[in-house]
Amino acid sequence: MNRYERLNALLELLAERGKIEVDDIAEELAVSGATIRRDLDHLAEQQLLTRTRGGAVAHSVAYDLPLRYKTVRRAGEKQRIGRAAAEQVHRGAVVGMNGGTTTTEVARALMTSADVGGAEGDGVITVVTNALNIANELAVRPQVKLVVTGGVARPQSYELMSPLAGRILSGLSLDVTFLGVDAIDPDAGASAHHEGEADINRMLAERARRVVVVADSSKIGARAFASICPITQVHVLVTDTDAREEDVRRFRERGVEVVQV
Repeated sequence: MNRYERLNALLELLAERGKIEVDDIAEELAVSGATIRRDLDHLAEQQLLTRTRGGAVAHSVAYDLPLRYKTVRRAGEKQRIGRAAAEQVHRGAVVGMNGGTTTTEVARALMTSADVGGAEGDGVITVVTNALNIANELAVRPQVKLVVTGGVARPQSYELMSPLAGRILSGLSLDVTFLGVDAIDPDAGASAHHEGEADINRMLAERARRVVVVADSSKIGARAFASICPITQVHVLVTDTDAREEDVRRFRERGVEVVQV
């Protein structure tokens, strides 16, 4: 386990348990106590936890981990989901994307696809996003006409929010929107932990002819705080093969095309 993976593991364990002890975690992760103490000090400097004499307690932000600490979670599944979702895009399409690790993989897959990534000329597709990290990756791609919504940045997700973003989106029409979600349930629909993100995601979905939710199996059958859209508004769900058969069946019964990779 490298340091990046270890930091991610520490934050996840802390979010789950609320409190961790150096000696216990060192044994659990098979590293020295000195290593764990250095890692905890590093995370405390970023205000992601509060150090105690023998370990750490959860800081409120640790329950919503910054994007840079989420990238190693189910990385292989997200890359496969990204490649499968990118196949939904044709040349000339106007594509909406919210933030998140899975939608980032969709953006990367688009840039290496035969139809889009390998094409010559400017503006083969148009991408509209409120995610700063995705905009950063696409800004240098000549085949992409990039539109960034504007708004106030949220550090945990690199997403832009506020009424500024809504004003931009209200005047646009999208062919397809790719939504990364915190949860999606056949009855409750798609949802997010943060209400501000949910508002922008909802607008991205409303402005699109086709909505594709990209979510690994850990998000399936779950519910989060703020609703993004009802399941009737979702056309396609791209997920991995670990999704439960019962959940997949229920999505399909509600008219959602489920793609498992």
